[in-house]
Amino acid sequence: MQLFQLYPLGDSAITVQFGDRIDKAIHAKVRAFSSYLDRHPFTGFVEQVPAYNTVTVYYDPWLASEQGFYNPYTRVTEQLQYILRVAREHGRAAAPRTVEIPVCYNGAFGPDLEFVARHTRLSPQEVIASHARCKYQVYMIGFVPGFPYLGGMAKKLATPRKQNPRPRIPAGSVGIAGNQTGIYPIETPGGWQLIGQTPLRLFDPNREQPSLLQAGDQVKFVSISEDEFWDLKEQAHGA
Repeated sequence: MQLFQLYPLGDSAITVQFGDRIDKAIHAKVRAFSSYLDRHPFTGFVEQVPAYNTVTVYYDPWLASEQGFYNPYTRVTEQLQYILRVAREHGRAAAPRTVEIPVCYNGAFGPDLEFVARHTRLSPQEVIASHARCKYQVYMIGFVPGFPYLGGMAKKLATPRKQNPRPRIPAGSVGIAGNQTGIYPIETPGGWQLIGQTPLRLFDPNREQPSLLQAGDQVKFVSISEDEFWDLKEQAHGA
């Protein structure tokens, strides 16, 4: 039984698809393949972008073709098929890292908290408790640099996106859209329902690894007070 599909994305990338839904078991295959490819890249490999159920692999056509001796797409496809077979038998993703994210859910930090509470028929305190109780998985990083799409939110918290997106959302804002939650790493427009804010810097281009979170990480939110927020923000920004 075919456990994956390969299809071209332009003339220098191939997408490997492991399934058609958001599922932990499928994402485990994504992580195992991605981890193995990191350790055993093929000739011409440039980079990879793991997502919910796919990994897009970018390559240099000239190097991948071994300087013109082979068709690059055919050559890379053959190598990926081999890597997929080996990874399925011997590949293993690294143990997930758990990252605690402090969040202040109070007042101006969560301007849509009341709306989420009304929509879900919960009190604001129940929304906060439920959101902070879950352990989330980072399925992918996207939209803007460092933005984590997190799975594992309690179904009762599901709330639709805003009909009219905000033109500016502060960096660190924690939001809900549908059955997902995420964190805005930089100031940007957006339509998620904002329920809190973290003082941590999720994206810093000056760090060796600019994105604080990576696909495969696990996230635990920790509720903090406004005073703790400003203390941690001062530390995070080195003021």
